[in-house]
Amino acid sequence: MRQVLFGGILWLASVVGLWAEGETAGDFDYYILALSWSPNWCAVEGDARGSEQCDAARDLGWVVHGLWPQYEEGWPSYCNTSMRPPSRGLTNAQADIFGAGGAAWYQWKKHGVCAGLEAEEYYALARRAFNRVNRPEVLRKLTSPVRLPASVVEEAFLQANPDWHPDMLTITCREGRIQEARLCLTRDLDPRICARDVRTDCRAGKALLEPVR
Repeated sequence: MRQVLFGGILWLASVVGLWAEGETAGDFDYYILALSWSPNWCAVEGDARGSEQCDAARDLGWVVHGLWPQYEEGWPSYCNTSMRPPSRGLTNAQADIFGAGGAAWYQWKKHGVCAGLEAEEYYALARRAFNRVNRPEVLRKLTSPVRLPASVVEEAFLQANPDWHPDMLTITCREGRIQEARLCLTRDLDPRICARDVRTDCRAGKALLEPVR
Protein backbone atom coordinates (compact mmCIF):
# COMPACT_ATOMS: atom_id res chain seq x y z
CA MET A 1 0.00 0.00 0.00
CA ARG A 2 2.80 2.38 0.87
CA GLN A 3 4.48 1.66 -2.45
CA VAL A 4 1.26 2.47 -4.30
CA LEU A 5 0.82 5.68 -2.33
CA PHE A 6 4.43 6.70 -2.90
CA GLY A 7 4.11 5.99 -6.60
CA GLY A 8 0.97 8.11 -6.73
CA ILE A 9 2.76 11.00 -5.07
CA LEU A 10 5.61 10.79 -7.57
CA TRP A 11 3.12 10.75 -10.46
CA LEU A 12 1.29 13.77 -9.05
CA ALA A 13 4.56 15.64 -8.64
CA SER A 14 5.50 14.94 -12.24
CA VAL A 15 2.13 16.21 -13.49
CA VAL A 16 2.31 19.35 -11.37
CA GLY A 17 5.77 19.94 -12.76
CA LEU A 18 4.33 20.20 -16.25
CA TRP A 19 2.29 23.20 -15.12
CA ALA A 20 5.02 24.90 -13.11
CA GLU A 21 5.29 28.67 -13.31
CA GLY A 22 8.41 30.73 -13.84
CA GLU A 23 9.15 30.00 -17.52
CA THR A 24 11.74 31.95 -19.50
CA ALA A 25 10.58 35.45 -20.45
CA GLY A 26 10.19 36.05 -24.18
CA ASP A 27 9.72 32.37 -25.03
CA PHE A 28 6.17 32.17 -26.44
CA ASP A 29 4.30 31.86 -29.75
CA TYR A 30 1.54 34.46 -29.88
CA TYR A 31 -0.65 36.80 -27.82
CA ILE A 32 -4.22 36.87 -26.63
CA LEU A 33 -5.72 40.32 -26.17
CA ALA A 34 -8.43 39.78 -23.56
CA LEU A 35 -11.08 42.51 -23.40
CA SER A 36 -13.45 42.51 -20.43
CA TRP A 37 -16.95 44.02 -20.56
CA SER A 38 -16.51 46.35 -17.61
CA PRO A 39 -20.21 46.73 -16.61
CA ASN A 40 -20.53 42.96 -16.18
CA TRP A 41 -17.29 42.67 -14.21
CA CYS A 42 -18.44 45.46 -11.93
CA ALA A 43 -21.80 43.77 -11.30
CA VAL A 44 -20.17 40.43 -10.46
CA GLU A 45 -17.06 41.56 -8.61
CA GLY A 46 -15.94 45.17 -8.94
CA ASP A 47 -18.82 46.89 -7.13
CA ALA A 48 -18.25 44.77 -4.03
CA ARG A 49 -14.59 45.77 -4.08
CA GLY A 50 -15.39 49.45 -4.50
CA SER A 51 -13.20 49.44 -7.62
CA GLU A 52 -12.46 52.76 -9.28
CA GLN A 53 -13.19 51.00 -12.56
CA CYS A 54 -16.88 50.90 -11.67
CA ASP A 55 -17.35 54.64 -11.20
CA ALA A 56 -20.13 55.64 -13.62
CA ALA A 57 -18.19 58.79 -14.47
CA ARG A 58 -15.52 56.59 -16.11
CA ASP A 59 -18.01 55.50 -18.80
CA LEU A 60 -16.13 52.24 -19.40
CA GLY A 61 -17.24 49.53 -21.81
CA TRP A 62 -14.58 47.13 -23.09
CA VAL A 63 -11.33 47.37 -21.13
CA VAL A 64 -8.08 45.45 -21.40
CA HIS A 65 -8.02 42.48 -19.06
CA GLY A 66 -4.61 41.57 -20.36
CA LEU A 67 -2.23 40.97 -23.24
CA TRP A 68 -1.22 37.38 -22.61
CA PRO A 69 1.75 35.55 -24.16
CA GLN A 70 0.64 32.07 -25.27
CA TYR A 71 2.15 28.81 -26.44
CA GLU A 72 0.50 26.80 -29.19
CA GLU A 73 -0.65 24.71 -26.26
CA GLY A 74 -0.84 26.32 -22.84
CA TRP A 75 0.70 29.56 -21.62
CA PRO A 76 3.52 30.88 -19.45
CA SER A 77 3.04 32.93 -16.29
CA TYR A 78 5.14 34.62 -13.60
CA CYS A 79 8.19 34.22 -15.84
CA ASN A 80 11.76 34.72 -14.72
CA THR A 81 12.93 38.14 -15.85
CA SER A 82 15.57 40.75 -15.09
CA MET A 83 13.26 43.57 -16.20
CA ARG A 84 12.45 46.21 -13.61
CA PRO A 85 8.86 46.23 -12.34
CA PRO A 86 6.73 49.20 -13.40
CA SER A 87 6.42 52.23 -11.17
CA ARG A 88 3.08 53.15 -9.64
CA GLY A 89 2.96 56.19 -11.91
CA LEU A 90 3.36 53.98 -14.97
CA THR A 91 0.66 51.51 -13.93
CA ASN A 92 -1.74 54.31 -12.96
CA ALA A 93 -1.25 55.79 -16.43
CA GLN A 94 -2.77 52.61 -17.89
CA ALA A 95 -6.06 52.96 -16.00
CA ASP A 96 -7.83 54.38 -19.05
CA ILE A 97 -7.52 51.06 -20.88
CA PHE A 98 -7.08 48.55 -18.01
CA GLY A 99 -9.77 50.13 -15.82
CA ALA A 100 -7.44 50.62 -12.84
CA GLY A 101 -3.75 50.96 -12.15
CA GLY A 102 -3.85 47.93 -9.88
CA ALA A 103 -5.21 45.81 -12.71
CA ALA A 104 -2.38 46.96 -14.97
CA TRP A 105 0.16 46.07 -12.27
CA TYR A 106 -1.27 42.57 -11.78
CA GLN A 107 -1.26 41.87 -15.51
CA TRP A 108 2.40 42.85 -15.71
CA LYS A 109 3.30 40.68 -12.73
CA LYS A 110 1.57 37.55 -14.06
CA HIS A 111 1.67 37.90 -17.86
CA GLY A 112 3.62 40.96 -18.94
CA VAL A 113 6.89 39.64 -17.56
CA CYS A 114 6.58 36.70 -19.97
CA ALA A 115 6.68 39.00 -23.02
CA GLY A 116 10.39 39.66 -22.49
CA LEU A 117 9.84 43.42 -22.70
CA GLU A 118 10.42 46.36 -20.41
CA ALA A 119 7.23 47.36 -18.62
CA GLU A 120 6.93 50.54 -20.67
CA GLU A 121 7.19 48.52 -23.89
CA TYR A 122 4.65 45.96 -22.71
CA TYR A 123 2.07 48.59 -21.82
CA ALA A 124 2.70 50.43 -25.09
CA LEU A 125 2.15 47.16 -26.95
CA ALA A 126 -1.09 46.47 -25.06
CA ARG A 127 -2.31 49.98 -25.86
CA ARG A 128 -1.44 49.57 -29.52
CA ALA A 129 -3.29 46.24 -29.68
CA PHE A 130 -6.33 47.75 -27.94
CA ASN A 131 -6.42 50.75 -30.27
CA ARG A 132 -6.38 48.49 -33.32
CA VAL A 133 -9.67 46.86 -32.31
CA ASN A 134 -12.91 48.42 -33.51
CA ARG A 135 -15.15 47.88 -30.50
CA PRO A 136 -18.81 47.47 -31.50
CA GLU A 137 -20.58 50.78 -30.97
CA VAL A 138 -23.96 49.05 -30.85
CA LEU A 139 -23.12 47.55 -27.44
CA ARG A 140 -22.44 50.97 -25.97
CA LYS A 141 -25.93 52.11 -26.97
CA LEU A 142 -27.69 49.72 -24.58
CA THR A 143 -29.84 51.56 -22.05
CA SER A 144 -30.90 48.53 -19.98
CA PRO A 145 -29.66 44.98 -19.35
CA VAL A 146 -30.32 42.51 -22.16
CA ARG A 147 -29.98 38.75 -22.54
CA LEU A 148 -28.63 37.54 -25.84
CA PRO A 149 -26.57 34.70 -27.33
CA ALA A 150 -22.82 35.13 -26.98
CA SER A 151 -22.69 34.52 -30.75
CA VAL A 152 -24.40 37.90 -31.24
CA VAL A 153 -21.52 39.64 -29.44
CA GLU A 154 -19.02 37.74 -31.58
CA GLU A 155 -20.87 38.72 -34.75
CA ALA A 156 -20.86 42.38 -33.66
CA PHE A 157 -17.06 42.25 -33.36
CA LEU A 158 -16.69 40.51 -36.70
CA GLN A 159 -18.85 43.11 -38.44
CA ALA A 160 -16.86 45.93 -36.84
CA ASN A 161 -13.59 44.23 -37.86
CA PRO A 162 -14.24 42.66 -41.27
CA ASP A 163 -10.68 41.37 -41.66
CA TRP A 164 -11.15 39.00 -38.72
CA HIS A 165 -12.05 35.32 -39.06
CA PRO A 166 -14.37 33.68 -36.47
CA ASP A 167 -11.57 31.36 -35.29
CA MET A 168 -9.49 34.41 -34.32
CA LEU A 169 -11.97 35.44 -31.62
CA THR A 170 -13.52 33.80 -28.58
CA ILE A 171 -16.35 35.15 -26.42
CA THR A 172 -16.42 33.85 -22.85
CA CYS A 173 -19.11 33.92 -20.16
CA ARG A 174 -19.11 33.90 -16.38
CA GLU A 175 -22.08 33.36 -14.08
CA GLY A 176 -24.49 33.69 -16.98
CA ARG A 177 -22.98 36.97 -18.18
CA ILE A 178 -20.81 37.95 -21.13
CA GLN A 179 -17.32 38.09 -19.66
CA GLU A 180 -14.65 38.68 -22.29
CA ALA A 181 -13.78 38.95 -25.97
CA ARG A 182 -10.42 37.29 -26.58
CA LEU A 183 -8.59 38.04 -29.81
CA CYS A 184 -5.57 36.03 -30.90
CA LEU A 185 -2.65 38.04 -32.29
CA THR A 186 0.78 37.33 -33.72
CA ARG A 187 3.78 38.78 -31.96
CA ASP A 188 3.47 41.64 -34.48
CA LEU A 189 -0.16 42.16 -33.37
CA ASP A 190 -1.72 40.85 -36.56
CA PRO A 191 -4.94 38.82 -35.99
CA ARG A 192 -4.37 35.07 -36.30
CA ILE A 193 -6.22 31.80 -35.79
CA CYS A 194 -6.38 30.84 -32.12
CA ALA A 195 -4.75 27.63 -30.97
CA ARG A 196 -7.23 24.84 -30.35
CA ASP A 197 -6.93 24.95 -26.56
CA VAL A 198 -8.32 28.50 -26.36
CA ARG A 199 -11.25 28.12 -28.76
CA THR A 200 -13.81 27.92 -25.97
CA ASP A 201 -16.73 30.05 -27.13
CA CYS A 202 -19.54 30.57 -24.65
CA ARG A 203 -22.61 28.72 -25.94
CA ALA A 204 -25.12 30.38 -23.64
CA GLY A 205 -28.32 31.21 -25.47
CA LYS A 206 -29.20 34.04 -23.10
CA ALA A 207 -26.10 35.65 -21.58
CA LEU A 208 -26.65 38.87 -19.64
CA LEU A 209 -25.08 42.07 -20.89
CA GLU A 210 -25.23 45.08 -18.58
CA PRO A 211 -25.31 48.54 -20.20
CA VAL A 212 -22.49 51.05 -19.83
CA ARG A 213 -23.19 53.14 -16.73
